[in-house]
Amino acid sequence: MKYSIRNCEVSDLPKLVILCQKHAEYEKADYSPEGKEEGLKKILFASEPNHFCLVVATENDIVGYATYNFMHSTWDAADIIHMDCLFLEEEARNYGIGEVLINKIKEIGKAKNCVNMQWRTPQFNERAIKFYNRIGARGKEKICFFLDL
Repeated sequence: MKYSIRNCEVSDLPKLVILCQKHAEYEKADYSPEGKEEGLKKILFASEPNHFCLVVATENDIVGYATYNFMHSTWDAADIIHMDCLFLEEEARNYGIGEVLINKIKEIGKAKNCVNMQWRTPQFNERAIKFYNRIGARGKEKICFFLDL
């Protein structure tokens, strides 16, 4: 598969919302696309953005994305890079693109002096867990809580 990885552009946002919805469906989560394009535009394209997005672009389409941000770790007393999402359309899987995306985010984290990279995946996502283990990531059992505000 011929593709490139680049920073998300404003014109990618309609497709990014569709990919976010597919990602949520894959993870058995609720998702409403209403207002998401506007919200993503605010956080990704602010004068000082706090969230960043890479897209996987083919000649005619966007077939995947990864988002990340920077956080502070009390335990490490240092910054970490947090991969918020990584999703590829089914037809874009098994080409090594996920590993390329993770390596790009690792490079960004190293350039920003982050001490590690962190992310989550649901326990039922066995395919992703096998992939993460294969590339050398270590998992920690934790329960993720959400509190509506």
